Amino acid sequence: MNQSGLNRTEKKAAIALASVFGLRMLGLFLIMPVMAIYGQVYPDYTPFLVGVAIGAYGLTQAFLQIPMGWLSDRIGRRPVIFAGLFVFALGSVVAAMAETMHGVIIGRVMQGAGAIAGAVLALAADSAREDQRPKVMAVIGMGIGLSFVLALIIAPILGEQIGMSGLFWFTAVLALGGMVMLWKVMPATHQKVPSRDVLPVPKELGRLLRDSQLGRLNFGVFVLHLVLTAWFVTLPLQMVEAGLAPQHHSWLYLPTLILSFAVMVPMMIVLVRRQQQVLGMRLAMTLLVVALSVIALFSDQLWTIVLSVWIFFIGFNYLEASFPALLTQHAPAGSKGSASGLFTTCQFAGAFIGGAAGGYFYQQGGTLAVMLFAIALLVLWILASAGLRQVAATTRMNLSIAGVPVEHTEALAAALIEQPGIEEAIVLPEEGTTYLKIKRDQYDAAAIQALIARYQN
Repeated sequence: MNQSGLNRTEKKAAIALASVFGLRMLGLFLIMPVMAIYGQVYPDYTPFLVGVAIGAYGLTQAFLQIPMGWLSDRIGRRPVIFAGLFVFALGSVVAAMAETMHGVIIGRVMQGAGAIAGAVLALAADSAREDQRPKVMAVIGMGIGLSFVLALIIAPILGEQIGMSGLFWFTAVLALGGMVMLWKVMPATHQKVPSRDVLPVPKELGRLLRDSQLGRLNFGVFVLHLVLTAWFVTLPLQMVEAGLAPQHHSWLYLPTLILSFAVMVPMMIVLVRRQQQVLGMRLAMTLLVVALSVIALFSDQLWTIVLSVWIFFIGFNYLEASFPALLTQHAPAGSKGSASGLFTTCQFAGAFIGGAAGGYFYQQGGTLAVMLFAIALLVLWILASAGLRQVAATTRMNLSIAGVPVEHTEALAAALIEQPGIEEAIVLPEEGTTYLKIKRDQYDAAAIQALIARYQN
């Protein structure tokens, strides 16, 4: 197995896909820090409609991201990504030209309909060798994280200069930029990896929904993004009420984000090294409760807002960074794509419900009502996480079993699971592939290849 690193084509694919997906996510996130302030220019403005507008993309994204991934298996990755970016750009134009909040919401719903996550990840897998795939995925993940940070920093500045309509026109331009990157920069791919690595398998979804360990992670990401979106219905207004002008909000977000990473990164390194990721998750959840409790008690003072945002982003960034590894560790062999599909569906559903609920509670009871609602859900999540197990770190791989007769596949699966270093094995003759979860330090690649060869004709 070649461990040398990304080759030129893989680097180009990683950069192109990180840019494509990052530009789209930047367009979605740009609205979050400013909608509560500049949404007041619309004649039908209400806090509830602002919340719906912030989270509306999550509704269609949650419903369509799994089907769009399946569609990419049928008609190709690039056509689905290109079409998704076009729909996103069209939704941005609708929102930019809207004269009411209801029109903005329609545009945001259309933006979410350009659900390209599954197709992007599948194309990333197609573009890299198996041992280099995690690195390509990591680059894409960093692109998404960077887009969120950039949105918090530049949205308040752009909002002051060009308003809500201008921001939506800007997001349309970002989508067009993504289309150009896909067309001009993304290299051609010459393979199609087994889709179970990156895309859901329909017949598995019901079984995984009943998995209590994955269910706890799905509920966790649902609550995390619900709370984030709900808070951004109120946070920009709290900052204004505390005396910080909208165009200066970037100067609060920038240092608090930097300082949150300064705490989060060492925290993650220590906990991963000790294999205490579940404990780390609970600590991060507790930080979220502390942050929102401070806001609930002292919402009118700027220093407490700064403190709360800093504490919140330590916990939020830790959870965002640790969730993918926890999901990979708990998903059964051959089911990572299905587990990831359900996980991201819950994430986007949380964003939608968080926006709507945040707007509703703010309209009914102000900031305190939103904070109490969010804290109650976080406490429920902490209680639900009590049954989440810490599992040993594993790596996934798939191997060809071409030439193994169907009648021998059960025996091969039984033999594989007995080998040192193999935690789980699923053999799928219809795909000509075996999916493995392994402990790399105990895994003997040559012995496993020799074992498979004994079952081949």
